[in-house]
Amino acid sequence: MTPEPHPLDLTRALEAIFMVADEPQSLVSLATSLGAPVAAVRQAVETLVADYDGESGGVRRGFELREVGGGWRIYVRDEFDVAVRDFVLTQNPTRLSQAALETLAVIAYKQPITRGAIASIRAVNVDSVVRTLLGRGLITEAFTDSETGAIHYATTDMMLTQLGINAIDELPPISPLLADGAEGFDDLR
Repeated sequence: MTPEPHPLDLTRALEAIFMVADEPQSLVSLATSLGAPVAAVRQAVETLVADYDGESGGVRRGFELREVGGGWRIYVRDEFDVAVRDFVLTQNPTRLSQAALETLAVIAYKQPITRGAIASIRAVNVDSVVRTLLGRGLITEAFTDSETGAIHYATTDMMLTQLGINAIDELPPISPLLADGAEGFDDLR
């Protein structure tokens, strides 16, 4: 068994774990991984919470250690959500995959459209791609069909901004872009 770390080391070890954890961590799992008593881990977590909240005379941090879902995890403080969202979505953009671009095009031209209809057009499962587009703020849940319960998706203003257009009507017609010029595709919008 790993020797029990000094309380300060335990606090910093927990802090390091929280920085890489993408899910809430229970006190028991933290104690087990560090070979420390649960009571010591609980006390170290409370120390971190107080430290991040500025209770020890320090500065209140832009993040907090929050208990959720049966465990602890670092989160952005609510008042900084907008700044972080803007950074993630506009200042640190990552390229969309080909599948995401194709799915976004289907949604843009056929909106509002259900996930099932998108999958039918693309002939592949689009669940993860739709989650990605939602997470990036490029599409939104427009409404839920009261009869079927199907969620209909539409593009957002952020997508328009990213494309440099003011309205969805400014998208180019599809048929000139198709090799066979299939008739009726102009009606997809």
